[in-house]
Amino acid sequence: MQVLVTGAYGFIGQNLVQALRREQGIDIALFGAKDSMDHLRTEVERADIIFHLAGANRPAETSDFEKINTNLTSTICDLLRSSDSTKRTKQIVFSSTIQATLDNPYGKSKLAAEECVRNLARTNNILPRIYRLPNVFGKLSRPHYNSVVATFCSQIANKQPIHISNPEHELRLVYIDDVVQSFLRHLNPGHDTQQDWQVDKEHRCTLQGLADRIRQVDAIRDTLLIPDMSDPLTKALHTTYLSFVDPHKMSTPATVKTDPRGWLFELTKSKAFGQVFVSSTLPGVTRGNHYHDSKIEKFCLVQGDAIIRLRKLDASDVIEYPVNDREIRITDIPPGYTHSIENVGAVPMIVLFWANEIFDPNRPDTHMEFVLK
Repeated sequence: MQVLVTGAYGFIGQNLVQALRREQGIDIALFGAKDSMDHLRTEVERADIIFHLAGANRPAETSDFEKINTNLTSTICDLLRSSDSTKRTKQIVFSSTIQATLDNPYGKSKLAAEECVRNLARTNNILPRIYRLPNVFGKLSRPHYNSVVATFCSQIANKQPIHISNPEHELRLVYIDDVVQSFLRHLNPGHDTQQDWQVDKEHRCTLQGLADRIRQVDAIRDTLLIPDMSDPLTKALHTTYLSFVDPHKMSTPATVKTDPRGWLFELTKSKAFGQVFVSSTLPGVTRGNHYHDSKIEKFCLVQGDAIIRLRKLDASDVIEYPVNDREIRITDIPPGYTHSIENVGAVPMIVLFWANEIFDPNRPDTHMEFVLK
């Protein structure tokens, strides 16, 4: 299949091209602002499907809205009509905007471009596919150009102040990966002649709510506190935000607590799932010898040899679980059982722990009791 992507070097274009390159049997042609019209003419002739993403939303001159958004689209449509290859079905997927209904130069230019594409429906074997996209956000976007999400992510990641003119203004947002997946379905169009399409997943959020969410994900690197990632918008904003962090500053030091037994640090925590922490313990040393009323834990030894011991508080029998790094096991620690883990190997043991709640020094739910009496 011959695919042409216009605006291939822009935000949406780059993400789409990356995805197309993972598809089998696809020959991709790219068209950008620096390419010639002869190149465009050749590739329109060859293409089975055109993803027409080229456009301007913040040009230097107002006249460029019509020049780039309307006239380029009109040129592509004229080339399609005169193509010698219209004996086979061609598709043009056009990225318009929800602003096409508004009385501004950008919206008017996109509406006029839509009409050019819609008129292709009167031409045999050409199928228009029009998306009126809301605010698109995600990796490879440009702050102060593509979306307010990109601007806020860049400013917050770089510790710059942000400006919110109307905190209650509601945004309609779509994540770039969802946009790309919606576009890719047209690689196998079937017999669908529908003209108007939309991205399957859309989010709504106020400007203030957007800023608050991005600040939450920004704080993770300091607090280790993960917000609710079951919320699709928060998850997508976390991914987008991280793409704006300086790649030379991706690694941050852990807060490591040391004592004669070894060291321990928290990896991550969440009000929804508790916390994860890691410890190293010297040979011959035992950790634990305490119980919890409600807190539960999981132990996973990833280096060394150890014995995990459990004893129910009202019993004398001790249950032992020998563990090692040759056969990784995960051991549940129930409430009401005093428990310990002893390093019985020759090297420091490293253990990954999970607890179902974040440690609260005001209510630690940790009570000393030796397993072995």
